[in-house]
Amino acid sequence: MSRIFATPFADIYPLYVAKIERKGRVSAELDEVVRWLTGFDDEEISRHLAERTSLEDFFALAQLNPQADRITGVICGVRVEEIDDPLMQRIRYLDKLVDELAKGRPMVKVLRQEPADARGTR
Repeated sequence: MSRIFATPFADIYPLYVAKIERKGRVSAELDEVVRWLTGFDDEEISRHLAERTSLEDFFALAQLNPQADRITGVICGVRVEEIDDPLMQRIRYLDKLVDELAKGRPMVKVLRQEPADARGTR
């Protein structure tokens, strides 16, 4: 088992906040990304932070977004879509989304949403 699995989400979260804030983003955007990926609401995220829930338990309780399989690309030299371990893949999904947020990618793209005009709405 990887050591990262036992790491509390509360230890990772401030690192994510610092990363995105250095690039001009705000923690509310990080929370939006976490909500989108995990299905947790703000209260649940706060509870996991306060209770120091391990990443393993955090993702075990999450309802992964059905669009999460659209997260692709390289993180730490590994393609996220090719990671075999489901838990490690979920952790890397979050890492990838945070990286995209920090790089200034528009939120609609970070969250794998299509613009309204591209959905074929009439």
